Amino acid sequence: MSNSATDHATIPQTLWAARGRHSGPAAEDVVRRTLRRHRESGDIDDFAEPPVADDSTEQVFEARWRAGGTVTVRARLTLVPHRTRPQEREWTLVAEAERPWDEAWPSPATLFWPEAGPADGADGAWDHHPTVAGLRLRQVNALPEDDKEMRRRLRDAARQAWCVNLVVHEAMTPDEHGRLPLARLLPAGLRHRVVEHRAAPQQLRAVNWALKALGVEVPRGGAVLLPPDPAPDGFDAREHSVRSVFLDGSEPAELVAALRHFAALPRPLPHGAGEALTDLRENWTLLTLQEELERERHRVAMFTEALEAMTKSRDLYREAAEEAHRALAAYRDTPAAAALPRRPELFGTRTPSPLQQLTRTFERLKFSTKGSRPVSSADGTSDGGATDTTDPA
Repeated sequence: MSNSATDHATIPQTLWAARGRHSGPAAEDVVRRTLRRHRESGDIDDFAEPPVADDSTEQVFEARWRAGGTVTVRARLTLVPHRTRPQEREWTLVAEAERPWDEAWPSPATLFWPEAGPADGADGAWDHHPTVAGLRLRQVNALPEDDKEMRRRLRDAARQAWCVNLVVHEAMTPDEHGRLPLARLLPAGLRHRVVEHRAAPQQLRAVNWALKALGVEVPRGGAVLLPPDPAPDGFDAREHSVRSVFLDGSEPAELVAALRHFAALPRPLPHGAGEALTDLRENWTLLTLQEELERERHRVAMFTEALEAMTKSRDLYREAAEEAHRALAAYRDTPAAAALPRRPELFGTRTPSPLQQLTRTFERLKFSTKGSRPVSSADGTSDGGATDTTDPA
């Protein structure tokens, strides 16, 4: 596990983040069509496709809108080819608002991707789990019949902290309404970050055996949230467990409360989320005129500060050079006999010779710009004055 500072940071309350995989062809065309449609309808203010390096396989899209009509949201979607299936695209979506995220706001996922259902062809194939095969974000995911496979799936899903994993046990075989995903009943801001695992009535013992390693248990006919890896501070399995979930199409109020409580915890940033958030903040290109003006003012201030520092450094070098020239001229004008060494004990005081003055000048030139103190000469005298000596005789 990484020990970088990014991994220990917590998710800002202003951030909405999700990951997934588009299994159909031409994912970038799907995103472009969706963004154009939302811009024409006024759902978003504008979008852009920033350029990337020539050797990069990434494709980046930016969009901005006003949640609730007043709160500016900036979002960035990154597409990269799947490791083993290059025709598919893995996507990372981060959106940051000017104030803490409200789960009632529209899901950023549906502003970049179409709201078509999973069965609606390639356009609706964007909701696959990014790492665990067979899982979808917008439909019921029945747990495997094999106990070991069930344990493996739940363990692998819980490790992926980008998603919130919900395990629901069916107390009895549900009707047509009960077989629909609970995600459709969740607030829009939670809808596309929840993976719903469904255990059949006869799987209660097996699913709790599988969940034992994660330290949680699902009640009969209830639900439980799986702790991510690493678990957030303050995570209590009992607070994130719901005793009864009615699969009759009614709003699961207790479950929604548990999900909101979980989303509000100071959870660690998932792997890769810190980098995605940094890209959003530092490489953002979809600026308003006011933002462009502020950025240029900031650049002018930086250049002015750098120019002042360079000018000050130049002046220091010039003063030191002039002093060196004066010392060198004095040395050249001194008779040769004056440069002969004299024993310090024969004189009460001693004036530094022009050679020593020249040497000290070059020492100051060397260290003045580094902030170091002047270096003493070899005979123990400091820069800037003579040393009194007493004749031992």
